[in-house]
Amino acid sequence: MARPVEFDRTLARDRALLLFWRRGYQAASLADLVAAMEISRSSFYAAFGDKRALFLECLDLFAERTLNFLNTTLETHSPLDGLKRFFEMGLGRMGDGESHWGCLLVNTSLEMASVDDALSQRASAHLARVQAAFEASLLTTGCPAQKAADLSAVLMLLLEGLRVSSRRALPPEMQRNQIHTAFRIVDAAL
Repeated sequence: MARPVEFDRTLARDRALLLFWRRGYQAASLADLVAAMEISRSSFYAAFGDKRALFLECLDLFAERTLNFLNTTLETHSPLDGLKRFFEMGLGRMGDGESHWGCLLVNTSLEMASVDDALSQRASAHLARVQAAFEASLLTTGCPAQKAADLSAVLMLLLEGLRVSSRRALPPEMQRNQIHTAFRIVDAAL
């Protein structure tokens, strides 16, 4: 009979998510994970299976949190203002020690391309969901469908670029200026 789990699974998973986000999938060793999660190897295997299964769970959770954050922002603001605030608040959220980590989804797409296509594609599929939310928001402004698709693609390029730029430690003010410029262009296109 298996022993009952003697740790907070959610807390351990969240600690693993932070480690994966900071270091990436390949650089986070099993020893690093169990240390960060504050659990034993046997507990790790019993609760999560293996490193890849845990990473997939973390990747999916990160995507859900991102989409929830985006949807909450869009529900409380006008469509264009909500999108702009999503970008700006993302910078603010990253200012608490996570400023140079980028985005786990973008990082994974880049890190795992040609290494593990399934992981890269999973991250890319989550990013496509974010882009679809951008497009749906633009459609609510009365924007024609093709233009909304084009502008949401531009916003996705901005998001991905900002996340990569954050890993280069560009000043937040520079990124904020990039956001404002992009949204002036989007607003003019509407």
